[in-house]
Amino acid sequence: MHPGMHPGSEAVTTKGWWKAHQWLLLRRVSQLGILALFLLGPLAGIWIVKGNIASSLTLDVLPLTDPYLALQMLLTGHGMEATALIGAAIVLVSYLLLGGRVYCAWVCPINIVTDAAAWLHQRLGIKRTAQFARHSRYWILGLTLLLALVTGTLAWELVNPVTIVYRGLIFGMGLAWVLLLAIFLFDLFVSRRGWCSHLCPVGAFYSLPGHFSLLRVSAVERNKCNDCMDCFTVCPEPQVIRPALKGASMGNGPVIMSGNCTNCGRCIDVCSKDVFRFDHRFDNSTSKPIAQKTEVMP
Repeated sequence: MHPGMHPGSEAVTTKGWWKAHQWLLLRRVSQLGILALFLLGPLAGIWIVKGNIASSLTLDVLPLTDPYLALQMLLTGHGMEATALIGAAIVLVSYLLLGGRVYCAWVCPINIVTDAAAWLHQRLGIKRTAQFARHSRYWILGLTLLLALVTGTLAWELVNPVTIVYRGLIFGMGLAWVLLLAIFLFDLFVSRRGWCSHLCPVGAFYSLPGHFSLLRVSAVERNKCNDCMDCFTVCPEPQVIRPALKGASMGNGPVIMSGNCTNCGRCIDVCSKDVFRFDHRFDNSTSKPIAQKTEVMP
């Protein structure tokens, strides 16, 4: 990235504004569209979807259940109806195909808040923030499951920001605004992308099926990389990029195989060289072109 330029600036110049933002815009349409579907019923009486993000029935036919919630429920010792279990299986299979943490980038409304904080963090040039180990989220995930087992309650759902936001949109935000502001300020001043990338147990849970998912981002044109670092700057999980982008000499294919990739498409948007694209896990041949360093013009 050239000094004084923001990530993606060169992509806007090279590809045009739409192509440099297309996946971001589609993600926002997805996130806000899902919110709208849940709100149409209670606010407008149009019941396309009944329920909430944790458990719902679409068009009175398709049951969908958050598998993370279902696992907590089973650990509490409470039984679940067959419909809810089928809904959990449908969602789990969907994320096995699409990428587990696609939930974080394309569904979760908290992502809009944390993206805004990350954007402002970069624009303000905030340099020093606290660092949390990324595996902390797995410890928190384990703790939420242990609490369900020990207490016999869905303890995590009492403080789950996603649950609170959906409930607040229907019954009144109230303290939900305080929670959203706290997450925003935490990501802005305390730890850049601290909530989604380091602490959130929901993301940790969905990263597990993400290890086996079919849909992937691939650095298929990695030989064109000019080392601008824009993709690393905008990626919420930059550690997942390097093996695919820079690992050809070590026999790594171009497909990002980490379960922590959110399939957000940020790297596709900001890359002026069109290095990245959506692909599938089986198109990961190590015989693809080896990355060659391209001179960056001043």
